[in-house]
Amino acid sequence: MSCGVRHAPARVTAYDPTVPDHRDATDAVDLDLSVSELDWAPDVLLGDAFEAAPLGEATLVRPVDRPARPRATVLHVHGFNDYFFQDHLARAVTDAGHAFYAVDLRRAGRSLRPGDVPHFTTSLRELGEDVDAAARAVRALEPGAPLVVHAHSTGGLTASIWAHARRDEPGAGPDLLVLDSPFLNLHAAGLVRVVNAGAIEVLGRTRPMAVLSTSPSMYATYQLRANGGRWDFDPTLKRPESVPKRAGWVRAVVRAQVRLARGLEIPCPVLVATSASSGPDSPDNPDLDAQDTVLDVDLIDARARRLGERVDRLVVEGGVHDLTLSADGPRKAYLEGMLAWVAEHLPADAS
Repeated sequence: MSCGVRHAPARVTAYDPTVPDHRDATDAVDLDLSVSELDWAPDVLLGDAFEAAPLGEATLVRPVDRPARPRATVLHVHGFNDYFFQDHLARAVTDAGHAFYAVDLRRAGRSLRPGDVPHFTTSLRELGEDVDAAARAVRALEPGAPLVVHAHSTGGLTASIWAHARRDEPGAGPDLLVLDSPFLNLHAAGLVRVVNAGAIEVLGRTRPMAVLSTSPSMYATYQLRANGGRWDFDPTLKRPESVPKRAGWVRAVVRAQVRLARGLEIPCPVLVATSASSGPDSPDNPDLDAQDTVLDVDLIDARARRLGERVDRLVVEGGVHDLTLSADGPRKAYLEGMLAWVAEHLPADAS
């Protein structure tokens, strides 16, 4: 399948895996949340072109200018040490005729409260509750529009577990799932070098706040415009020094990845997008701005087939970890390729 990309062409291939049935009692996840009337106000971070509303412990964000009859609704889910600031992603989505929403998950971005430990959780199912609430809200706000969940890194892992949990409930999960460099394998982030993987379960349960890694993020450092990068973002919400990775959070990630390794049954089409290569997150890396320096793309590729039976791959030459933050050519390649895939896989009766 071709996406017709002119700059930094993206390679798309399809998986046809045979995934065994591994349903068990642990799949019964209670993600039900009541969605109250949303109180929209101008967004304090992106300005008057966007508005935000509290959604339980999370925050929903959307552009003020939206299509009157969207072809689909795209819901963006951020990753670890991250929040929604990619207004250019929103513009690309709305220019393609879709409604755009983003959710800042609890203890992250706009949802960070006094006393919160940023991004900390002991279960990705907890974060799945925020994805679920956002999905329910945007379906109600954009009735009849297919739901496309666009999720990055740890958000991609969270969204995958959530989509699997909702697989037997028509209209509850996504109609399409797009994963931008999803965190599908612990080895992909090198955390097994910090602590023995076999000890994570015990340490995460008994000492959940123990810090396992505090390495600064050269990737985030060099993305920031103040450091010569391309992007303006709040460095207190996406920290160049990174956010401490605590044992409870690592345990939560590992448990979700172990479930994924056994095979998920996400029923909708899934697009797994990555850079073409990975490299060290080091200022000495000459390709720091042209590789995924956070995760190992080969390990993502190997694990992607476990998501379900309808998985496509989009490979972007010169892309960085968050493909939407890549240099102009790779970013254009990703956005064009991703939106072409969405258009091809939307239901025939989509408005």
